[in-house]
Amino acid sequence: MALQFIGIDPGTGDDESPTVWVDQESNELVFQGWKPSPELEAECTAFEVPGHAKGIPDHEAVIRIPARMAHMIREACDAVERSSLR
Repeated sequence: MALQFIGIDPGTGDDESPTVWVDQESNELVFQGWKPSPELEAECTAFEVPGHAKGIPDHEAVIRIPARMAHMIREACDAVERSSLR
């Protein structure tokens, strides 16, 4: 796996680190974030839309990323798009 570091939340201290990477081999965005509250996770589990099964599969997770990291997420999206054009 070849991770490209995009950025870390500048608003957190030494013991927290929401982070954005790009996996350059799979062209995927990789996020490290905070675990949701039990209430938020329950709401996500109950959410149902066409084409989306109710619940969260065991191989998936809900994470929280602060909105102040939006520019890092955009940068990661741009990096993935650039590499997919090669």
